[in-house]
Amino acid sequence: MTYWIWLLRIVHIVGGVFWVGGTLMMTFFIGPTIGATAEAGQKFVGHLMNNLKFSNRMSIAAGLTVTAGALLYWHDSAGFTSPWLHSGAGLGFTIGAISAIVGFVFGVMIGRVTTNMAKLGAQFQGPPTPEQMAQMQTLRKQQATYSTIAAVALIIAVTFMAIARYFVL
Repeated sequence: MTYWIWLLRIVHIVGGVFWVGGTLMMTFFIGPTIGATAEAGQKFVGHLMNNLKFSNRMSIAAGLTVTAGALLYWHDSAGFTSPWLHSGAGLGFTIGAISAIVGFVFGVMIGRVTTNMAKLGAQFQGPPTPEQMAQMQTLRKQQATYSTIAAVALIIAVTFMAIARYFVL
């Protein structure tokens, strides 16, 4: 059983580092840079998403992190029946888990917006029409909003996961 817990913790932590780190880099650095560099930024993001499969890798990391975390939570809470749930650590991990799930949901929403952006971009025949530009701006605003929400939720999740063991009620 100990080795199983070790494996789950490794998957949870390493997957979480990749997922949260990638989300923070995209939200606070890469996304704004893409927006500021126009056509060059679009080429960059196309390569990042299509050739390097960044979005797919982020989805895998997020899925593994959430799955391993859920199994660890299940184990620590004895199937959601333990008094541990009402302890300081249980409360801290619960807040962290809920925040991670919020980040995961908004990550899915980001993926959908990104897909819609790619579909819209594929329709461009030369310079985009004013209608296409308006649609793209709307999608970019949605993406920025969802990215910020996901990033904040994941920062909260990481913070609570890091300190939950030390909560005392």
